Amino acid sequence: ITKSDLICRDIDVLQEIQQHAPVLCKLTVTTADDALARKIEPYAPLPSARLDALARLSDAGLPTCLLLMPVLPWLTDSERNIRTLVRRAREAGVRSIYPMWGVTLRDRQRAYFYHQLDRLFPGLKQKYVSLYGTAYQCTAPNVQALQRIFVQECENTGILYKMQDIISDYQREAGGQL
Repeated sequence: ITKSDLICRDIDVLQEIQQHAPVLCKLTVTTADDALARKIEPYAPLPSARLDALARLSDAGLPTCLLLMPVLPWLTDSERNIRTLVRRAREAGVRSIYPMWGVTLRDRQRAYFYHQLDRLFPGLKQKYVSLYGTAYQCTAPNVQALQRIFVQECENTGILYKMQDIISDYQREAGGQL
């Protein structure tokens, strides 16, 4: 599991491991929008680079999974973002996507997150405070609609999204046990 496209440096190692044990290369991608990602993940590789990495891993015969998490309320929880990410994942040869429809906020984490919201997205902090208060789990307010759209898009593109199906798929790729 990584956010770094540097995982591609180890394709040969991952292929060697795959001959003996299950391998699943998972990259976190929260948005398809590079400009938005520069704001919300300033120190991580751009989503376009991570999607390219997923394509390289997939082309190398490695099972790939896009981790769609966190889905940030009012920032990345749009129908357009979900549809675009599923489509871009399919184009990259991604075999599975696993989402988390919201964000978790611990106390100190929440203070930092709210500070960044005030700095980058003035007024958005108040929506979070109003809806979530001090809750640890901040589920996207439109979670049911997002889940329906996500499932529909995954089923239309043949991308796996149920954890048991994801596990079964990548374990099937492994060679014999050591």
